[in-house]
Amino acid sequence: MVGSATEVSFNVYGERGSIDVLAFHPNARVVLVVEVKSAIGDIQATLMTLDRKARLAIRLVRERGWEAREVARLLVVRRGTTARRRIEEFEATFGVSFPERANAVRRWLRRPTRQPISGLWFVSAGTQAVARRRVRRRTSATHS
Repeated sequence: MVGSATEVSFNVYGERGSIDVLAFHPNARVVLVVEVKSAIGDIQATLMTLDRKARLAIRLVRERGWEAREVARLLVVRRGTTARRRIEEFEATFGVSFPERANAVRRWLRRPTRQPISGLWFVSAGTQAVARRRVRRRTSATHS
């Protein structure tokens, strides 16, 4: 993803909220709406909230100057036995709403396509994206 923003707040015709992560890939012209959950509580509220954000996403990214044609959705859930059990309990619902899982999500994130995904990804509490950059120190060639 090329452009990204976190905690993107919105108020469109009375629909309010904030998108945890909003990302855009200009070549694929796809916007990714990411909902991050530490636990799965109310299933209906979780699905409804993400649906609202995905519905409004193209409008919201246009305000940022991004021209998206498609919307991809990703539900990121903190890995744990309770969360897994909750997802498994409602697998019929989650399977339809988020058919793609970890491997497919990672592949799509590496190479977004115009065919947007709707995925569910469990991450451990310590998982974080780390960008590494090698910095070399300049050495002085002058001597006293």
